[in-house]
Amino acid sequence: MSKEFDAVVFDMDGVIFDSERCVIECWKVVAEEYHIPGIETSCYACMGLTREATKQEMLRRYGQDFPYDDYKKKMSAVFDERYGEGRLPVKPGTRELLGALREAGKKIALASSTRLKVVQKELASAGLLDYFDILVCGDMVEKSKPAPDIFLKACELLHVSPEKSVAIEDSYNGIRSASAAHLITIMVPDLALPTDEMRTLSAAILPSLLDVRTYLL
Repeated sequence: MSKEFDAVVFDMDGVIFDSERCVIECWKVVAEEYHIPGIETSCYACMGLTREATKQEMLRRYGQDFPYDDYKKKMSAVFDERYGEGRLPVKPGTRELLGALREAGKKIALASSTRLKVVQKELASAGLLDYFDILVCGDMVEKSKPAPDIFLKACELLHVSPEKSVAIEDSYNGIRSASAAHLITIMVPDLALPTDEMRTLSAAILPSLLDVRTYLL
């Protein structure tokens, strides 16, 4: 990459962990039991959103009487049974990229819409927590992605300029958020495929974190 950078800010779900796919799989279990239509499409719409924003999107789609909290608990129980205790799949190239960035002296942050307690647990279970200088999570900012708040806060805590920081995202809302914060935005597609909008907002669209390592370093 021709442009110099001081820091890299990662999203977590769908970038570091193959978790978006796992979450949808578990929601499908609940949807089949309780006959919830279109759950996969609804999950796609919620990618990159905080817990509260996800709830509001689900209520918008299914009605205010939709027992979201009850269904979310059931989904979480299925998720913990299948992927708890360090069984969540780590994306290829994650450890290699994090190690290379650390060796190059770059600052590393995580900007995830997931709650801090969950982020800490999942990163620690995978042996990845110590790679990150700071964590900024969905319960630490007022506005959810696609607002730029979470990336701006990450750069502020790292004491780096957004324009000299790289964001690695997979979701549309995440790309919009990082771009609005003026970070050098890289899309590594997971479930959501690149669109014309994503191509416009992204400095690069790369197939894996291994390719990101080559691109950056």
